[in-house]
Parts: sequence; C-alpha cells; structure tokens
Amino acid sequence: MTTRQNGRPSQLFRNLNAKIASIPMVLTALVVFLGGTAWTVLYSFTSSKLLPRLNFVGLDQYERLWAAPRWMTAIENLAIYGCLSLIFSLVIGFLLAALLDQKIRFEDTFRTIFLYPFALSFIVTGLIWQWLLNPDFGFQAVVRGLGWESFAFNPLYNADIVIYGILIAGLWQGTGLVMCLMLAGLRGIDEDIWKAARVDGIPMWKTYLYIVIPMMRPVFITTLVIIASGIVRVYDLVVAQTSGGPGIASEVPAKYVYDYMFAAQNLGQGFAASTMMLLTVAIVIVPWAYFEFGRRRHV
Repeated sequence: MTTRQNGRPSQLFRNLNAKIASIPMVLTALVVFLGGTAWTVLYSFTSSKLLPRLNFVGLDQYERLWAAPRWMTAIENLAIYGCLSLIFSLVIGFLLAALLDQKIRFEDTFRTIFLYPFALSFIVTGLIWQWLLNPDFGFQAVVRGLGWESFAFNPLYNADIVIYGILIAGLWQGTGLVMCLMLAGLRGIDEDIWKAARVDGIPMWKTYLYIVIPMMRPVFITTLVIIASGIVRVYDLVVAQTSGGPGIASEVPAKYVYDYMFAAQNLGQGFAASTMMLLTVAIVIVPWAYFEFGRRRHV
C-alpha cells in the first residue's frame, strides 16, 4: 500500500516526482564517480602500461611513486602553493570584502573588476601571467625601461622561485571569488551588532576579530574547502606558464598523473598518483563534512 491508515503517503512515496527526477543524477554519481574511483584504485595495484590489465603487483606502484624525485618535487610544490594560496586568498579576500562592505562609491564597479579574473580560464590566466612575468617584455622590461637597469623579476625562469610565479597568477584569478564569498558573509551580519559595538566603543578591528569572524565560521569553512579542492587539482596554470619547468622545478601532482597516463603510457603509476590525490581530497573533505553535518546531529 502507498498510504498509511491516516491517509498520508508513506515516507517512501513522499515527494515522488522529485525522487524520480533525481534518479539520473544519482546513477551518474554512483556509476561515473564512485565506479570510476573504485576502478582507478583497483588498477593502481597492477602493472598496467598502455592498456589496463589485472596483473596485480601489490604496492609496487606506490613504492616507485614515493621513490621518484619528480613526485617528491610535485608534493613539495603543492605544499608551498597550497599553504600560501590558502593564507593569502583568505587574507586578501577578506580585506577586500571588508573594504567593499563600507558602502563605498562605485562598489559594483570594483566588485566586477575584482571578480572578473575568475571568469577567465586557467589557461588564459596562465598565458597572461607568462607574458607579464617574461623578462623581455613583462614587468622587468618595463621597470628597466624606466631607468632601473639592475631590476630583476623573472620568477618563471628561476627554478628556486618558479612556484611563487605560479602562485601570483593563482591569487590574481581566485581572490575575487573569495572576496565575494566573504562579502556575502559580511552582509549577513546583523546591523545591530555593528551599532552595539560602536556604542560600547569597541575598535573596528576588534569587532572584526572577536565578533564578526567567529560568526562567519561557516563561510570560512566553505571557502577553505573550495580553495583546497582547487589547489589539489592545479594543472592548467602550470602547463600554461611553465609546462613544469625549468626542468621539473614547477611539477605538480595533477601534471604528474597526466604525463604518466598519457605521455609515458604507464597507467599503473598514473593511477597510483591519482589515488594519492584522491586521498588528499578526502583528508580535506571528511573533516569539513564532520564539522558541518556530524556535529549538528549531536547538538
């Protein structure tokens, strides 16, 4: 029976149209995402080369992966890029949002200008900053043309600091989105809180630090997850700016996976590297899901 004794439909048949409409999405998630993930993890334990084959070799692919200097360079670059990107994106994005929240003139114009880079693809952003950081006609050439002949700023051609050149491009593109998220959070703060702080004589910086920022915890957590997931997948910027060079100085895990799966035709090694990337994403997502949903059930 589809109804209970009181005439109401059972839990299974409530919102039936919505449940039917969601079936394609659920099947896509189960088959494509979960199925593809399980398939990748399974074949990471094989010796697959050009084509996948079930020739299990245990943890050999993972041992080779963590013994490879190229992979270690990629992990080091990801750690540097990730930590600095998180810090600077949040700080700059919040400061820009706080400035725009002061009801300044031409707010819409400034908001559009700051957000516009996010509308560009990473390839376009990478090419733009490749030109800007080129020593022959970029910032260095412009400053030297003004008379400072000793000025040097060519991070993309210096293996020791190339990752910071990529970081500049990433911040330029992504900070606008962080600013919009923070601005939405600030606009959600009750105006009475600001009035009470002013009446009590609390300095503005203390109001932000001790009152506003703690109230924006969900916004900060969501922003952190968005930034972190983008950091793990960074690929386009590196390819557009340096192609992993000089040498392997700007190698990142996503490029390592692509090169081994399609260029080196070593699927087993590529699957092992992608599985480690999946583990990294899980380390980010699982704590967020627990704090956002798990703790609410216990409150």
